[in-house]
Amino acid sequence: MHPFTFNTAKSIVFGPGTIGQIGDIAKAQLGQRVIVVTDPGIIGAHLLEPAVDALKAAGVAFTVYDRVVADPPESIVLEAVAAARTFGATGVIGYGGGSSMDTAKLVALLACGEEALADIYGVGNVKGARLPLVLVPTTAGTGSEVTPISIVTTGEAEKKGVVSPVLLPDVALLDPELTYGLPHHVTAATGIDAMVHAIESYTSASANNNPLSKLLAKEALRLLSDGIRSAVREGSHLEARGQMLLGAMLAGQAFANSPVAAVHALAYPIGGHYHVPHGLSNALVLPHVLRFNCEVCNKDYAALAPHAFPFLAEVAVGKRGHAFADALAHLSAEIGLQTRLREVNIPEHDLARLAADAMKQTRLLVNNPRALTEADALAIYQAAW
Repeated sequence: MHPFTFNTAKSIVFGPGTIGQIGDIAKAQLGQRVIVVTDPGIIGAHLLEPAVDALKAAGVAFTVYDRVVADPPESIVLEAVAAARTFGATGVIGYGGGSSMDTAKLVALLACGEEALADIYGVGNVKGARLPLVLVPTTAGTGSEVTPISIVTTGEAEKKGVVSPVLLPDVALLDPELTYGLPHHVTAATGIDAMVHAIESYTSASANNNPLSKLLAKEALRLLSDGIRSAVREGSHLEARGQMLLGAMLAGQAFANSPVAAVHALAYPIGGHYHVPHGLSNALVLPHVLRFNCEVCNKDYAALAPHAFPFLAEVAVGKRGHAFADALAHLSAEIGLQTRLREVNIPEHDLARLAADAMKQTRLLVNNPRALTEADALAIYQAAW
């Protein structure tokens, strides 16, 4: 066995109704002045109300920053940081999907005033401390509540990441009931996103790929594949929602330590240029990247596939990788996701630009089990079109 490092959140609280504990958790962990970082959709869906009630009951003074948008730009991050400083925040709660939690991580870090956002992009560039941090996911997909990563949109379309164990929260609180109101298409896209995290973590070329991440990836895929159809069909199916939320978290723990690769690298330009949701962007290129990678990691896919699709255990090992890709493509269609780039209004003449932009994602491409050129990226986009 080779050496590895495994980091995750200090504490994980899971279960239906656990949002009722947020007041006591905040009082113990975050101090008396808390900023809640969230988005307008959470407010509109009344999902923040149980947290507000719990914070009030615990006597915690708080303010709400609710202007986070999908794929948050630097301006939103800095605006939220300014709000935290103005309020004199002693702690931060990130409440919502990946964008809200990613923003909250950076608010907790930058509100201390020791670092500038422009200086911390990349891996391991965070030097200072952060405010105490609690993350509460309301989607089952990103796993951001247990990852040391925050993704920010820079310029017109490019995304950059801040990666540091400092961003891991003190508490990740997972309440499946908060995901009841998710529209079926969001449930589907975020669920496939979580499956991508597990798959790419398992086969990552990172030197830190490790046995713990592999175990977590297998269990994450089992939970996600068991729950996704029921969660899409019946939004308040408690067992399915619990499976999805727990599976997404386990996949988050896996890829937080054994990082993702080419699926994400090719998905980012799709979201950046065409504002396709991140989970759907991943789903659109997933089977095609897997087929490309089969040349070098078919055995890994063969080992992983039956955890997601038990019937694939009957397929010959030599053919199982491609069968895995086919099964994932079929699952996306079955749960109502678009399966072609043309279906999300991406013109064929723009594929070359997407390929060129994907090659800028060197932080991710270095983890792909098979080296990928710009010509390879273009071929994958063409297959997905």
